[in-house]
Amino acid sequence: MTAGRPASDPAADPDAARSAERFWADADRHLIRYGGGFSPEIIARAQGSWLVTESGRRVLDFTSGQMSAILGHSHPEIVATVQHGVATLDHLFSGMLSRPVVDLARRLAGTLPDPLEKVLLLTTGAESNEAALRMAKLVTGRFETVSFSGSWHGMTAGAAAATYSSGRFGYGPVAPGNFAIPTPHAYRPDFVLPDGSFDWRRQLDHSFALIDAQSVGSLAACIVEPILSSAGIIDPPPGYLAALQAKCRERDMLLILDEAQTGLCRTGDWYAFERDGVVPDILTLSKTLGAGLPLAAIVTSAQIEQTARDRGYLFFTTHVSDPLVAAVGNTVLDVLERDRMTEVVAQRGAQLRAGLLEIQQRHEVVGDVRGRGLLQGIELVLDRRTKEGSDALGAQVTQRCLDLGLHMNVVQLRGMGGTFRIAPPLTSTAQEIDLGLEMLDQAIGEVVATFPGLGGR
Repeated sequence: MTAGRPASDPAADPDAARSAERFWADADRHLIRYGGGFSPEIIARAQGSWLVTESGRRVLDFTSGQMSAILGHSHPEIVATVQHGVATLDHLFSGMLSRPVVDLARRLAGTLPDPLEKVLLLTTGAESNEAALRMAKLVTGRFETVSFSGSWHGMTAGAAAATYSSGRFGYGPVAPGNFAIPTPHAYRPDFVLPDGSFDWRRQLDHSFALIDAQSVGSLAACIVEPILSSAGIIDPPPGYLAALQAKCRERDMLLILDEAQTGLCRTGDWYAFERDGVVPDILTLSKTLGAGLPLAAIVTSAQIEQTARDRGYLFFTTHVSDPLVAAVGNTVLDVLERDRMTEVVAQRGAQLRAGLLEIQQRHEVVGDVRGRGLLQGIELVLDRRTKEGSDALGAQVTQRCLDLGLHMNVVQLRGMGGTFRIAPPLTSTAQEIDLGLEMLDQAIGEVVATFPGLGGR
């Protein structure tokens, strides 16, 4: 499964070894550590579904970078767009407009149901969620926000206040009026029906009874992901989003859907909310929209936008409506439309799901397989009956995958380190999906064989 050492391998080339040592020494001395540890590879380049290390080793990227490079790395049409944009029109004063910006706004609206038609182009997911929350608060005249207990919406102030999966300890108080409701996790249900299945309706009723008890009467918005990614690829049951929207309507709240990772064909639909037949009041997009470049958007109705405008909505940023990344967004839409990417993802997603289910049948440690399209996850457990997880098991499988040439992303939350997020580029070939599944299968089998209490002593 792994190739022999290339000539530039540090183990074979003393100069390369010294260079690598200097690199890691500089990284250790000068980089602020901003999350989990760094992967022990120096990445030299990337192409399609593959990363190439400085040593020449090829690694299959089953995370699309940071869940963003939906067209793979260095897609030739994206490269051409960037080269042209840098040479002609890259960045403008925030009050100036260019054709790529207006074209992208019009085309995004064309992919969405009515009444979503007004677009603001930004850079990151946190920024788009920040803009959406500010708009919701201004339009409703209220300030309280509801989100899932497993949520991740970003690290800027308002988005971080609506993020509960991690990053809350030690930073002092967040903005007042933020409430969490339980994540609708069918594999680990907190409310159950007589047959033991997840009673999500009772959970949702209980959640909003608690919200009503805590609210001071100023509920503005509910912001959720249609599939919670950082929480471990939690796909709310069909019907949940519609019932959640009804709870919002009863309280005159706006529903904000954060489709940073699920938007633009990733799940087999253009947008994940389509499955549930809901239309959000505000939609936020990021990651997938720029195919790896910093591009984000919020989309809302003309009515909401007009109310916000009348009340003086302000969200200036340095890179709002930048033409270069807007041109990239237009190219992304070109490729998705031309290549009928929803159909491609439906096929590749079915292939991925079938392969993951086969792995689950072969390995008792695979407790659950979930997700949609090319955003799927598996949860490793020490015991299927008790569903006891293991961060150590997940970490070892992650490392073994990398050894074999597969980059996987394990959830970086304590107690959830055995849950993998699998998000290959939408352009992945059937052979690449099969190869990734083969390496994952091998990694799980080899780790289990030596893991204490499972195959090892």
